[in-house]
Amino acid sequence: MSDLLNMIIEKNKEDSSPLAARLRASTLDEVVGQDDLLGKDKLLYKMIKTDSISSIIFFGPPGTGKTTIARVIANTTKANFVSINATNASKEDMKQVVEYAKNEIASGKKTILFIDEIHRFNKAQQDYLLPFVEDATIILIGATTENPYFEVNSALLSRSRIFELKPLSDDAVEKLIDRAVNDKEKGLGSLNISIDEDAKHFLAMMSNGDARIALNAIELASRTIERNEQGKMVITLDIAKDCIGKHGFSYDKDSDNHYDTISAFIKSMRGSDPDAAVYYLARMLNAGEDIKFIARRMMICASEDVGLADPMALVVATSAATAVERVGMPEANLILSEAAIYIAKAKKSNACTVAIESASAMVKETGNLPIPKHLQDAHYKGAKNLNRGIGYKYPHDYPGHYVKQQYLPDEIKNEKFYSED
Repeated sequence: MSDLLNMIIEKNKEDSSPLAARLRASTLDEVVGQDDLLGKDKLLYKMIKTDSISSIIFFGPPGTGKTTIARVIANTTKANFVSINATNASKEDMKQVVEYAKNEIASGKKTILFIDEIHRFNKAQQDYLLPFVEDATIILIGATTENPYFEVNSALLSRSRIFELKPLSDDAVEKLIDRAVNDKEKGLGSLNISIDEDAKHFLAMMSNGDARIALNAIELASRTIERNEQGKMVITLDIAKDCIGKHGFSYDKDSDNHYDTISAFIKSMRGSDPDAAVYYLARMLNAGEDIKFIARRMMICASEDVGLADPMALVVATSAATAVERVGMPEANLILSEAAIYIAKAKKSNACTVAIESASAMVKETGNLPIPKHLQDAHYKGAKNLNRGIGYKYPHDYPGHYVKQQYLPDEIKNEKFYSED
């Protein structure tokens, strides 16, 4: 039974690092966000408050509080609370929990089994749990980042209540950041650390509703920044940008000449100068530049600078990329020359470039806005229970295969990103 006891959550146990784990709420009053589920008039709040938990499944994006709510239940319930993770739990682990639960029933005590990442369980593992959930040998709490209607057996779903967690608002993430910086017991308050307001807003926005991203950045900053003359660590905007984590990439070759030549090549095609384009192409080929690299850059130019003014430019560039791989040098220089000259002589438009850049800027500014319910996927059992797809107008049912309806999120429904001008 020792292995099982290791899976039982100790009530009020303090985690030792990382910061995101230490800051998890222990009580309902400490939970930040998810007011739609945990408001005092909401069902889940009442279930936890009155210790009336039945089998439930939490689903939602990472860092939105699924495990946190399970932790609150663990600290609130009078039932035994056992926690396993589906990524490493075996059928034998579940058998051990079931036997334990059966023995506890004899003494009048219930057992709650929390399964994190329940979507990782295969059908056989989920089927094994079914009869014990059905006869209340165990009360199941599952947590998943995947839509349970896709990943959890329908029989198990029908015996569980589903609660959908939404990405945390920026305000909620900022509250958690403040807690992380100021809490002397669970957070970093004893380190004499502070965060600038613009840095806090930036981290909240960039976390896209995942509190762990922001808290991990705060923790990294606390370990890497130096104290100022007053002995204080201050997380500035620049530090926040460094710590949030960005993944860049670079080319294999790193000489200035490499970058200068490819830059001149692209700008010559963009500037509709076929002579300059083929000249810089020849310089790169003579220097032994990778022909696949050149072909990739031409495909990008065909989309970025020619675009819909001449859609055939992308077709030519893509065909050239395929052809040079099959033919190789030295004949590949003819193929690259043809494509470069075509792109240089083609009419130009950057409307597609402006459109995607404008849309990307909007995404960075506003985060992941809720997709209108009528556009969400409704091709699975239970979709209507989540109000998915209701009210969608199928364009082919209307004259001209077109019907006016809203496609953008409510907050930006009137935005325009693409212009034919």
